[in-house]
Amino acid sequence: MSTTGRALTRRLRLLVVVGTVTTLVLFLAYRGVHDDTVPLSTASTPGILAVDTAQGAMREAHRVVRDSGPEGDTSGEFHTQISVAQQSLAVAASENVTGLAGRHDLQTLTGLIAVYSGWVERRGREPDDSPLRAAYLHYAEKVLGLEAEPGTDGDIMNRLEALRAEQLAEARRQAAFPWQLWLGWSTVAVLYVVLCGALLETQRFLRRRFRRPVQLRLLAATAVCALGVPVLAWHTLSAHRAMTDSLAEVSVERDDPAAVPDVADEVHGALADAGFWASLSDWVLLGGAVVVALTVWGLWPRIAEYRFRGPR
Repeated sequence: MSTTGRALTRRLRLLVVVGTVTTLVLFLAYRGVHDDTVPLSTASTPGILAVDTAQGAMREAHRVVRDSGPEGDTSGEFHTQISVAQQSLAVAASENVTGLAGRHDLQTLTGLIAVYSGWVERRGREPDDSPLRAAYLHYAEKVLGLEAEPGTDGDIMNRLEALRAEQLAEARRQAAFPWQLWLGWSTVAVLYVVLCGALLETQRFLRRRFRRPVQLRLLAATAVCALGVPVLAWHTLSAHRAMTDSLAEVSVERDDPAAVPDVADEVHGALADAGFWASLSDWVLLGGAVVVALTVWGLWPRIAEYRFRGPR
């Protein structure tokens, strides 16, 4: 094979290897971020907000008990708030943020809410002057745990707080950008520069050796590489920023239950494109295959011309 043929072969091998490695590293780095974007959007943040709603509903239910008169402490408002709390726990269970341990905690909480509601209802059935009314209210408050020390186990509010902390820890893990991802994206940046540079150098070599101004297939491969990687990097940056902002929103505990829907809307808006961002990972492999295929298609016919020629 001539020296021109060998030079083209070396370039083809380099481009195929670098193109393949760049595609695989980019795919892993991209999935490393976006594999957690959808769970954060569809499970973790809704689960945390569901627990917030349950906490607010239980506080409001007990406020009704404390503020209402003898005939009103088990009014429709009380039962409405208890129903809201139970439905919110059902939502948290369906999101399954913390796995089996979380489901067990939610089952325990559902039972404790039933116990609390039972004590309140028994208080409401007692006459106004009955000493049992104060006793039943005391038992209900012990089960609820509004006045309990933080970290106390066995009451509703502390169990809800512990569950929220576990869910928040999972959300932080999902929104994190650890050193492995920094290393992956740094490697992508280096390989991206090497691949684009090799494609441009190969086109320059062909133009100088064959006096052709443009090799369209290599130009297309260069365009796919030069545009594709920055677009994917931009989507990754946007996704990570949205995840960080959403985490900051749900990390703040709110005493006002009416604020929770507003937070849910903000988080939903920030992560509305999570599914689209994640779906682009399939295009990484396709784009890499296109770059390699165009490279081979552009160089192989030239290499074939020199396979059986003597040295020049």
